[in-house]
This record gives sequence, C-alpha cells and structure tokens, in this order.
Amino acid sequence: MTRVYLDTSAYNRPFDDQTQPKIFLETQAVIIILQMIEAKAIELIGSSVLEYENSRNPYPIKQEAMSRYLQLAELRQEVDEAIRQRAEELEQDGLRAIDALHVACAEAVNSDFSSLVTSG
Repeated sequence: MTRVYLDTSAYNRPFDDQTQPKIFLETQAVIIILQMIEAKAIELIGSSVLEYENSRNPYPIKQEAMSRYLQLAELRQEVDEAIRQRAEELEQDGLRAIDALHVACAEAVNSDFSSLVTSG
C-alpha cells in the first residue's frame, strides 16, 4: 500500500486564506489525500515530530483537526539518533530544522510520498 507522510503545514492548509490560487489548489490536494486515508486507499505515517508541532499550535480547532488525522496513522515514527543525524545532514543541505526532521522521519519508514508545504 502507498505510504504518505504529511507535514504540519499540509494538515493546516485547509485553514489558510483560500483566495490565493496556490493555497486553494494545495488545499484541494490535501483534502483528496485525507479522504484517501479515511477510505484506507493509502496509508498515513505519523511521527513524534508531528505530535510535537501540533501540541504547540495555538489554534484549538486546527490542533484538534490534526490530532484526529494523526490517530488514523498506520505507522508512527519516533525520533531516534539515526533520524537526528539524518536531519542534521539535511539541514546542511539547506532545509530548516523542523522540515529536516519531517523528511528524515518519512525516509525512515520508507514513505512513498511526503509533503513539505511551504508557507505563503
């Protein structure tokens, strides 16, 4: 089954300003992916990084929505030393620290797809 890892920004994209075409299109893609997860057509990967970021979300509605989806995750990746080291390598290539952790987690579980939605 296809595995996907969504970063925190992807889960929050439906709450962003939908008047921007890029945001609107990304939101539609995220909604389709989430529907496919609910239908068990694809497998969602969760991580301790996602849970940490979500716990720091100051918006209860966004936090609750993301928590509901994270409960659907078939696999959950905990950050370990190997992931920390890989994230450091990715940071040296220019990724922000949190994004590097997301990519390292997705790689660790052999995710077929991972999203890093940029802001704006």
